[in-house]
Amino acid sequence: VQLRASGGGLVQAGGSLRLSCAASGRAFSSYGMGWFRQAPGKEREFVATINWSGGSTYYADSVKGRFTISRENAKNTVYLLMNSLKSEDTANYYCAAQYGPNWPTTVHYEYDYWGKGTQVTVSS
Repeated sequence: VQLRASGGGLVQAGGSLRLSCAASGRAFSSYGMGWFRQAPGKEREFVATINWSGGSTYYADSVKGRFTISRENAKNTVYLLMNSLKSEDTANYYCAAQYGPNWPTTVHYEYDYWGKGTQVTVSS
């Protein structure tokens, strides 16, 4: 599975961005999908995950109520809608695919495939 994240950019605090992650390769609908982020000097942090069908989601407490993860299996794409952005949301955002029964998982090493990140910068 190859993953490509896009949609990052510079936004003012309180604004919104929508990230996309396009997948190619093995059956996209077989995978749970997740978003992680990493800020300079910090460890990679779990943000959100969605199960194979899109029927279940799970969020980090820091983004709950502000971010929404969704997917369109027909388009092999997962999204992350980010509202009410804060300066502390500034990071490189990565999408990842997880194949297996351990959904939901917030642990990065349980994800099997990763895309390159897309940078999100929130100015205060």
